[in-house]
Amino acid sequence: MYIKVEEGIRVFVEDPKTDGKPVLFIHGWPVDHRMFEYQYNQLPQSGLRCIRMDIRGFGKSDKPWEGYCYDRLADDILAVIEALCLENITLVGFSMGGAIAIRYMARHSGRGVTKLALVSAAAPVFTHRRDYPFGIPKQEVDRIIWQTYTDRPRMISDFGEKFFASKVSHEFRQWFNGIGLEASGHATAMTAISLRDEDLREDAPQIEVPTGIFHGVHDQIVPFPSAEEMHRHIKKSVIIPFDFSGHGLFYDEMERFNCLLAEFINQW
Repeated sequence: MYIKVEEGIRVFVEDPKTDGKPVLFIHGWPVDHRMFEYQYNQLPQSGLRCIRMDIRGFGKSDKPWEGYCYDRLADDILAVIEALCLENITLVGFSMGGAIAIRYMARHSGRGVTKLALVSAAAPVFTHRRDYPFGIPKQEVDRIIWQTYTDRPRMISDFGEKFFASKVSHEFRQWFNGIGLEASGHATAMTAISLRDEDLREDAPQIEVPTGIFHGVHDQIVPFPSAEEMHRHIKKSVIIPFDFSGHGLFYDEMERFNCLLAEFINQW
């Protein structure tokens, strides 16, 4: 289905409309809702209504020229939640989706959300700063932006090489990289600028709901100390480390991740 988020702009949402606790998944950069295939196939068995959306510029959503700052993307989440009349949600954000989820919690006072799951979240800051030593260098993101505009297939391939700690099949990597190529190239670059420049250190302390921080110990994209920083900023948070995972822990340790996410939603 499509949901209007502002005049002339719609985002794609996949909602099974099943009974169970609603869970809204926000995908990471530079892919779309299909990255959660191996959660969507299993988690409904745990009594969960798994709702996935494509943020603007990605997947089946509209691809406008503007609107890729975290504020606007958080407003799009609010539009989806209101359109579907969702309450008592667990909001699950992966990588950049985790960063957008944090902005949503601060900007909209966590409307409708009772639990937050941050998975490999690109937060509280994605890039290295003078007062934040844990992120990747800004020059690396600048190179990604330049490569997005000059050789996006190579950029996605190079980025994908850092994504998983486990060995994935050639076919899986082709599928995963192909999802990224279906995004708007311009949206891919503009959201990379947001990743580079946005700062969530003032947003995180405003989160009031139980928060699970799921993070791979071997993450080469968002180093594990970033998860520890989020834990320090978010009052009701717990870190759940994945000792054999990189950034893509949803696949590196798929069964454990699915089990612990369901447990977090249903029991904590």
